[in-house]
Amino acid sequence: GQAAPTASVPAAAAPVASGPVLPQASAPQRIVYPKAAMDTAVHPLAPDSTAVESQTIVPPTTMDGYWLTPFGTPGNGSGNTTYIIGHSWEGRDAPFNHLSSAAAVGDTFDVVTDTGTIRYRVDSVTTYVKDSLKDSPIWDMVPSRLVLISCYTEDPWGKNVVVSASPA
Repeated sequence: GQAAPTASVPAAAAPVASGPVLPQASAPQRIVYPKAAMDTAVHPLAPDSTAVESQTIVPPTTMDGYWLTPFGTPGNGSGNTTYIIGHSWEGRDAPFNHLSSAAAVGDTFDVVTDTGTIRYRVDSVTTYVKDSLKDSPIWDMVPSRLVLISCYTEDPWGKNVVVSASPA
């Protein structure tokens, strides 16, 4: 058994990270988005493989947010998009209600994780009909991106409001 040589990359050739310094990737615990009247707990949600493959994932019917664990984790070292989903309620105040009316490009919000708080800036706010959501670009792998998806509980047309954000 001969040991394989280890390649050393000169410091100059290493990619230089641009943007904010992020805490190590870890589980999101809370979202604080004052402009959208959101301050809510986030719980891990591991959808079954059928839900992941079909990209039709329904959060539990509570007022909280749910982090889809098979995808990305917010923070340094994240290799994929982090998805946090939650319900909007007709006639009840719920954390995800105001994404459709109050969220705007350029807003900032914080995600509290096990290792620190990450500030995100909103890149886009899009409304999808449920049928088109599963084929939309929100499912593209984008490291460090965070996507909030609101599912309407009483919506006969089945719309989702999607907020895409990057570390600020």
